[in-house]
Amino acid sequence: MAKVSSFLFSVFIIVASAIVNGSATTEKVGVYELKKGDMSVKFTNWGATIVSVILPDKYGKLGDIVLGYDSVKEYMNDTSYIGSIVGRVANRIAGAQFTLNGVHYKLNPNEGNNTLHGGLVGFSDVVWKVKEYKKDGHAPYIVFAYHSYDGEEGFPGALKVTVAYTLKSGNKLSVKMKAKAVNKATPVNLIQHTYWNLGNHNSGDILSEQLQLFASHYTPVDSQLIPTGEIAIVKGTPYDFLKPHIVGSRINKLTKGYDINYVIDGVPGKLKKTAVVKDYKSGRVMELFTNQPGVQFYSAKFLKDVKGKGGYVYQPFGALCLETQAFPDSVHHPNFPSTIVYPGKDYKHVMVFKFSISS
Repeated sequence: MAKVSSFLFSVFIIVASAIVNGSATTEKVGVYELKKGDMSVKFTNWGATIVSVILPDKYGKLGDIVLGYDSVKEYMNDTSYIGSIVGRVANRIAGAQFTLNGVHYKLNPNEGNNTLHGGLVGFSDVVWKVKEYKKDGHAPYIVFAYHSYDGEEGFPGALKVTVAYTLKSGNKLSVKMKAKAVNKATPVNLIQHTYWNLGNHNSGDILSEQLQLFASHYTPVDSQLIPTGEIAIVKGTPYDFLKPHIVGSRINKLTKGYDINYVIDGVPGKLKKTAVVKDYKSGRVMELFTNQPGVQFYSAKFLKDVKGKGGYVYQPFGALCLETQAFPDSVHHPNFPSTIVYPGKDYKHVMVFKFSISS
């Protein structure tokens, strides 16, 4: 039986400094648990982060299937965005700049000359307010809120953001991310950046897990992982997961593993099946649904020597990320779906994770 993390949410509370509307404020940072049946999920309001997802395997043994740490302080020092909500604009913006409505905006570069995952201090590195919390019952939930000030990391306009996590019948985890532009148009692309390993967080690599992606196209990138603007077909490439494939079966054809945006098949804006992951040893299956146009499949090549829960050290390919999203660098590609949110028109990003057991 895998050792389940001993992260003590109810007693571990610290005080951190948050930046709200450009001024310092004091918020409590704690850990919170939702339970329904034999499924439990834990969170911290540092980055509105998923800390653990505990489920039984096909033998009935409980295990934690997400990578993470044993203390909130370690999440504060994390550089891999483990489990967090990422924004204001996730993924990459080329040149750390863009022009909107005739105004040129300069952002904070944090990956070479480009902006990655919101900049130097994105939404993953701030304290979120716990707006609502019901830890058990028919549909336990927690709602985190954050007010991003005008000019934060260079982005225009104030933005009010919430993320609601809800446990539903049938071992489902619902994630609803919402954003409201207060006074100016602004790009918004929020993602949930959990690292999944269905075998257990400490079970080694995910190269033997099976993946299916309901995406006929992808957006090729240059050497800096910036999209070229092309939308290419996956057929005949190592990116083709239209039929289920073992993750490691063709990964040696890619120098950096998988780190690419897929164009999800289906009606834009509608909830649609996006991915299915299966771990044969544990029997766990994860299905993912979203209303977003894209999903970033990341095989965690750059995860290296990260000391995680229980002292286990995470290494390359120790997990996979499925980050539903708008297309990266959309502000520079008019042919991509727009990420601009205007006052009066809200942003809504829905994800549903459904877990089951297969023999």
